[in-house]
Amino acid sequence: MQKIPIRWPVLVLAWLLAVPLMAAEIWVSPNGSDRNPGTKEAPFQTLHAALRQARELRRLHDPSIERGVFINLQGGIYSLGETLLVRPEDSGTAESPTVVRAAAGENPVLSGGIFVKNWAPAKGNIPGLPAAARGKVWETSLPHVGNRPAEFRQLWVNNEKAVRARSAEPDKMDRMVSFDIDGRRIRIPAPEAPASWAAAPQLEMMGTQRWAVAFLRVKTVETLHGQAWLTFHEPESRIEFEHPWPQPVIDGEQGSSAFVLTNAIEFLDTPGEWYVDLKAEKIYYWPHAGEEMRTAAVIAPVLETLVGIAGTAARPVSHVHFEGIGFEHTGWTRPSQQGHVPLQTGMYILDAYKLAVPGLPGKPGLENQAWIGRPEAAVRVDGAEYINFEKCTFRHLASTGLDLKRAVKHASVTGCDFTDIGGTALLAGAFPDRGYETHVAWTPEFDGEICSGAIIRDNIVKDVANEDWGCVGVGVGYARDFTIDRNEVAEVPYSGISVGWGWLAAVNVSAGHRITANYIHDFARQLYDAGGIYILSAMPGTVIERNRIESIGAAPYATNDRAFYIYFDEASAYLDVHDNWMPEERYGWNQPGMNRLENNGPGVDPAIRAAAGAKRQPSD
Repeated sequence: MQKIPIRWPVLVLAWLLAVPLMAAEIWVSPNGSDRNPGTKEAPFQTLHAALRQARELRRLHDPSIERGVFINLQGGIYSLGETLLVRPEDSGTAESPTVVRAAAGENPVLSGGIFVKNWAPAKGNIPGLPAAARGKVWETSLPHVGNRPAEFRQLWVNNEKAVRARSAEPDKMDRMVSFDIDGRRIRIPAPEAPASWAAAPQLEMMGTQRWAVAFLRVKTVETLHGQAWLTFHEPESRIEFEHPWPQPVIDGEQGSSAFVLTNAIEFLDTPGEWYVDLKAEKIYYWPHAGEEMRTAAVIAPVLETLVGIAGTAARPVSHVHFEGIGFEHTGWTRPSQQGHVPLQTGMYILDAYKLAVPGLPGKPGLENQAWIGRPEAAVRVDGAEYINFEKCTFRHLASTGLDLKRAVKHASVTGCDFTDIGGTALLAGAFPDRGYETHVAWTPEFDGEICSGAIIRDNIVKDVANEDWGCVGVGVGYARDFTIDRNEVAEVPYSGISVGWGWLAAVNVSAGHRITANYIHDFARQLYDAGGIYILSAMPGTVIERNRIESIGAAPYATNDRAFYIYFDEASAYLDVHDNWMPEERYGWNQPGMNRLENNGPGVDPAIRAAAGAKRQPSD
């Protein structure tokens, strides 16, 4: 018998084609049970249970995970009672990632909110309620979370953000009369409403401050001759009257700072407004025409962070991907507890004051110091590499949407939608906080602490910073080698894309960014000293090219016209800026360094203008 030689490569290939690639699948449904095995037929109810099972499969080196662990979420709202922590033990590899994804054709939402139910027409005489609202307001009991009443500053009714009761619309705010630094008080024209508003226990003031807004809890009100003196609680009172930048503009330039009073039942005078009486534990809401409160979906946020990816530079979380997931309904309670006086980009001041004798290391002429804190985020990433967010939605969020905070390498955010966000949509890099003076160059102990290599591409960012107006669409602090490409950023009160920190002429850790082919429009809608693209400090090797920037907003409270298509703020240097389409070459300059600017403005090739921005429609 003639022997036929066995060709081993052919045999191995045939075997590989015959054996399916191994990948573990775990299923989750809002109607499932965590007692189930997590199969498609018997899914888990929570992502916590699914992630724990994935962790166990990896710990035991189960053969099923050879090609990855795929956690499939069926459609619906997953109400989280606590932050979902993703740890180094949840890490995958390039060949075997951990993927949290929407099941085919489904729209799962991770929510930090609770449903507010049992609405009924308000009964009896409600002290302070305006005459226009009587007989039109509905009420319900304030829900409890754990052992205490829920505290929140946002409310969504049938997927639309309701308005916390306020004294004026955003485009009709009044102006301060005077600003008494020594007495730590502000004088305003007194509203025509009854004097009872002055005794409102939860009254707040929001005031514009050039490129930021401050939220101040009112302590006392003294009315006299049609005007009122307001004092404020600590710590924001001390910070507000000591911090030199950004200062309120009183009797200067084109007018005083604008303000609005909020959070008193006396201001509940328009459909769509709401108010919480903490003492009576009641929520009051004036419905819009056609809103049926007995069946309305009303959601209040109780979590500030939905997902925390919690690794370190030395022990990162690796190769975890989120695909098609919605992140919604997070809160932001700090202004209710400590006030909120930001320095810039939403970074709130812990302490700031003017120096009697100027000078800091590296900045001999500096006349102030400041220490800052960083706002919470719906999704926070620390110590991670190859973390991907693809086709996700971030909406109905009170503060930052997604924060690539520290020691994040090679992350990607692609094809995502960011809308109805109170703060910055996407924040990244170091904004050194707590004990780090903000003008001192950030010098991490080792390079692993630096965020680097992120790709932010094909995202749509609209209607963000709608509470903290000084936040931005995309904000990057100290970081390296970011690609910010083909995004659309629009409808922002201040700057569109902001990159850099520190006010530093010296070369620092920031370098190598590519900001390309973005479409930025309708920015500087409320504040000024803004840029469609805003740059701060030296950034060697950074390229800004082929962007389309247009439609500077007519900020109603600007005291000058300092809003620009590209703004080179203090010490911006070593930038290559070319082939950007703008209606005119309108730049902002504030002590920049050496940069290359070439072929920017209305004469740029029309094909560059047409190609900029995300080439897709927003997700439903």
